[in-house]
Amino acid sequence: MGNPIAVLPAARLEVDHITCDFDGRRVLHDVSLDVAAGQVMCLLGPSGCGKTTTLRVIAGIERQSQGKLRIDGQTLADGALHLPPEARSVGLIFQDFALFPHLSVARNISFGLSGTRREKAARVEELLARVDLQGYADKAPHMLSGGEQQRVALARALAPKPAVMLMDEPFSGLDNRLRDGIRDETLDLLREEGTAVVLVTHEPEEAMRMADTIALMRGGRIVQQGAPYNIYNAPCDKDAAAFFSDINVITGTVQGALTDTAFGQFLAPGYADGTKVEIVFRPQHVKIDFDRGGRGPNPTPHDGVPARGVVERARFMGHESLVEFRMDFNNQILKATVPAVFLPRPGMALWLTVRRERCFVFRK
Repeated sequence: MGNPIAVLPAARLEVDHITCDFDGRRVLHDVSLDVAAGQVMCLLGPSGCGKTTTLRVIAGIERQSQGKLRIDGQTLADGALHLPPEARSVGLIFQDFALFPHLSVARNISFGLSGTRREKAARVEELLARVDLQGYADKAPHMLSGGEQQRVALARALAPKPAVMLMDEPFSGLDNRLRDGIRDETLDLLREEGTAVVLVTHEPEEAMRMADTIALMRGGRIVQQGAPYNIYNAPCDKDAAAFFSDINVITGTVQGALTDTAFGQFLAPGYADGTKVEIVFRPQHVKIDFDRGGRGPNPTPHDGVPARGVVERARFMGHESLVEFRMDFNNQILKATVPAVFLPRPGMALWLTVRRERCFVFRK
């Protein structure tokens, strides 16, 4: 995209213990967010978890039942006050871009702008340059590619210089070949403008790529919030771990803060003796022992005790291979991913170990 434009004064979005009820049914439960200027917050979760409702409450399209909303200390909504969307300094970008088909690119961008005709034209020209669409002012939306329409939608949302940008899966309609580049350029522009961004997505990879902070939602609640690295590597429960990738799960019973499994003992601090627990680990943290070839286990402190499994199937996935094993100890299927091409034949027996520091222990 083009040359940077002036950075706006810093603004901060505060969502303070918001609840929302529809027809007597609570759809948001005590949702709190704090998004600084230039920061990207991703609301991540499955369909129906409350992501879009949260966005609509922030925008003022829906009313919360309890809680407060503030931008840069100014209250937008509380028990007595409810500013309408046009008074909130909030921009919106939707999945379908929502451009006006009967208006030119320039008129789409200037729609809703105040000021003289010259001031509006200058702002449109500035934004067209910023999103690399010089010369597109007189084109109609149907003449543009999906990526170009997305840029026009971004320019229109930025035109009134909002303090907060709300984005509801804005890149899902783009071709995969274009998505990464346009996504990165869009967020770079928003950060340069000092805009606080709240973005809705159901794709974990997109959230980790884009977000400074992820709020993982489930059933109308935020179940975990933090930096992508922390949420991925320290999930709050089994479902949170499973949302970001495939997982393997083995069960055990705690005795003396330890759990015995076919892979050896796992630490289970904080659980009382007799507690049933689930040990969760990702396929990439299963190590296939190529050297032993089934000749017998040889425990190591780092990876624990090897357990024997028989290959059920192996699939090449591009940058890695996925191998599924039926384990001797309980006849369950465990998955392992290995770099490059490794496609053992079905029925082949191999020994597996699990990296201790990559395992999570949760109450069953």
